[in-house]
Amino acid sequence: MSSILILIPLFGVMILNLPFRSVMKRLAFWFAAVLFLVQMIVAVFHHSTIWGSSMTIFDPFFKVDFLTDNLSFIVLLAIGVVSLTSLIVARYTLKDENERFNFINLLIIASIGMSGIVMVSDIFSLYVFLEITAVSAFILIALQKERQALEGAFKYIFLSAIATIMMLSSIALLLLLTGGTSFAAIKAVVSGPGASFFGKFAVGLFLCGLFIKGGVVPFHGWLPDAYSTAPSAVSVLLAGIITKVSGIYTLMRIVISVFGFDVHISHILMFAGAVSIVTGALAALGQSDFKRMLAYSSISQVGYIVLGLGTGTMLGILGAAFHLFNHAIFKTLLFVNSASVERETGTRNMDSLGGLSAKMPVTGATSVIAFLSTSGIPPLAGFWSKLMIIVALWMSSNYAYAVIAVAASALTLAYFLSMQRRVFFGKVAEGLENIKEAPGGLVFVSIALAAITIGVGLAFPVFYTQLIEPIKELITW
Repeated sequence: MSSILILIPLFGVMILNLPFRSVMKRLAFWFAAVLFLVQMIVAVFHHSTIWGSSMTIFDPFFKVDFLTDNLSFIVLLAIGVVSLTSLIVARYTLKDENERFNFINLLIIASIGMSGIVMVSDIFSLYVFLEITAVSAFILIALQKERQALEGAFKYIFLSAIATIMMLSSIALLLLLTGGTSFAAIKAVVSGPGASFFGKFAVGLFLCGLFIKGGVVPFHGWLPDAYSTAPSAVSVLLAGIITKVSGIYTLMRIVISVFGFDVHISHILMFAGAVSIVTGALAALGQSDFKRMLAYSSISQVGYIVLGLGTGTMLGILGAAFHLFNHAIFKTLLFVNSASVERETGTRNMDSLGGLSAKMPVTGATSVIAFLSTSGIPPLAGFWSKLMIIVALWMSSNYAYAVIAVAASALTLAYFLSMQRRVFFGKVAEGLENIKEAPGGLVFVSIALAAITIGVGLAFPVFYTQLIEPIKELITW
């Protein structure tokens, strides 16, 4: 039954692009909305045994084995939430009907790619779905054919091509070494102290490819341009979920289920995570473009996930998975509010803004909630996942990294307070006296995402017990 999350969207895109385009354009939004709502429901109410077993589709032409577990369902939930949010943002920010219809088609294809990434159990199928997601994202960034967006898309596709070469080379080596591409076959050969040099080299190549996909420093060069120049709805999708699934979730899955942990992988992950945290936070401090600042903030927050994963401990991995979900929610909220501000004021330059809370009170208030959660302020959701990561670092005797994680949270608070002061606090900037709150749909998603951030934080024991703690079953070392 897991395969319906791939098949229904695929057939839906085919039907939407049949004749009677005028009718299909009116139906596209509602079809996509229902699709993402169903995915969210499936992810939350996944306890039925029909979702827990391996499924095979398209046999005998070719075979894709799907296997869902608790980590899969957390990410499937995040995909549904962020995709639905992006869809609603597109409804209010993409004015051209054909452009909006193309966006919906590409959004559904991207969701197919991301769902496939989350559910496959062999490394070549994983690569195929990564490429489906990457190609969709490349076209989405360049959707409006603006010069800066085309430049951002070119940087993305160029570095993504380098990642593709690395991952395909790694898969070829692993196939030669193991005779198969399933996670189980590869794990039997490359994990543990007896792994050959070529096995370790293949692991390193694949990890570097995923670092590029996830925007981990020093492979982050494409990310600020892609996030800041893409249309607002695309920025929401990219920052909220695409890079998290194609880079960071895949990194977690491959390390946990395939490559395993040794001291070298642990040191690489923690060093890359710490450098990303500090680099992203310092770069965000110097930005005047609203979306560009949020892009560098994403690099910093991704660093926390990689740092937690790098501990190799139960608590660190659970904290990384939890922070991945939290980051998808609060960063999506911040990009929604950025879209609202840009729609109403016509600018993203924070130095030209000011006092918007008086005119856009919901946008201003929900931005405060999002940046407090990002900074790890209790009792919001981001506090708990950061606390889990920092405690895991301390308990595993990585004291220097724990101090870096705490200090960077102070930097996070600093650049978000600067953003809030320049955009929302103080006197209304000249020329903005007549602006008003964002449309109802954008306000609704801002409130909904803020409610998730608050609700998950306040109900942390329940959320942890039901969705996070069961991930322990995947950790076998």
